Amino acid sequence: MSAMPPPHDAAPVAAATAITWSDPQREASFQAWLARTAPSHGLLPGSLRLASADASFRRYFRIDAAGANAQGAASRIIMDAPPAQENSEPFVRIASLMAAAGLTVPTVLDWDREQGFLLLSDLGTQTMMDVIDRDNAEANVTRYRQAIDALIALQTASRPDVLPAYDQTLLQRELSLFPDWYITRHRGITLTDAMRTTLDGAFTQIVANNLSAPSVYVHRDFMPRNLMARPDSRLGVLDFQDAVYGPITYDIASLMRDAFLSWEEDFVIDITVRYWQEARKAGLLGENSASGWGDDFGEFYRAVEWMGLQRHLKVAGIFARLTLRDGKPRYLADTPRFIGYIRVTAGRYRELKPLLRLVDEIEGTQAVTGFAYGRV
Repeated sequence: MSAMPPPHDAAPVAAATAITWSDPQREASFQAWLARTAPSHGLLPGSLRLASADASFRRYFRIDAAGANAQGAASRIIMDAPPAQENSEPFVRIASLMAAAGLTVPTVLDWDREQGFLLLSDLGTQTMMDVIDRDNAEANVTRYRQAIDALIALQTASRPDVLPAYDQTLLQRELSLFPDWYITRHRGITLTDAMRTTLDGAFTQIVANNLSAPSVYVHRDFMPRNLMARPDSRLGVLDFQDAVYGPITYDIASLMRDAFLSWEEDFVIDITVRYWQEARKAGLLGENSASGWGDDFGEFYRAVEWMGLQRHLKVAGIFARLTLRDGKPRYLADTPRFIGYIRVTAGRYRELKPLLRLVDEIEGTQAVTGFAYGRV
């Protein structure tokens, strides 16, 4: 998981959160950059306000621009990405790649590469998460179909050797976050040799299963918090700087097994079937997959579950790290959702039962006996 997207707060400037700087030298550099940039883009420095900080070292500001459209002022987004911690080059490069694929992404209007300041177009004030009806799943079908459209557009543009490979090394490194940060540091449990053997065996199976999928461009955090609701029928896409080339199952697993939102399984299956049908039409499944997923939704859904398991083991580790290393404890509040996903998936497949028993031992919970997939 990478950055959280800006919340796109639409509150008046006077009520907006003030911007503070821990580094006076960076503040001076920013003010100098803004003074140089503002005239050519019609920016109004007095309107600058904080839009959000995220799970990384990046921050986002909102600033108004005079005469940007027929209605008068419009806003822009400024990304503050300190170069010592954040490399902005992937964001700029992948934004161009995704725009060429037909996705609605922020346009890079100005980039100070050396100092890590970017001026971006503003995709609006509401994320898909903001407009979701949590109490009526069917009311959200249109939004999820829009998300599927964006995902298919991204995947059909895929080419090898353009983005980093989501390969065995990266998958294994991500899975190691679970024992290193969640079990050992967050739970305070010293892994025994037997525990390590169980984890190693499960991780080997998970990685092998995931690598059997066809490879496409993978957003890597494709979820409602990173999708912008817009007046037209196209969702805006944010937070794509960590995109890779890897398993086709990853982004649909991310979308329907959200880090911050859970649905009953009948709705998850319904949207996943819709995606599967569109992926078949686009030629993304079928002969490229030895598993025959293009003909068997059940096999495809199984693969999505295994990919989701990898993601949730990773995210549990990341959220523990954000708390213990980075001092951002709010993310751990959603950990029970991940553990619920992990336990249900591990409980469905015989080869994953040792992992389920280990997780139950760590959490002090009982083994899953049913298919209560829904809200946790």
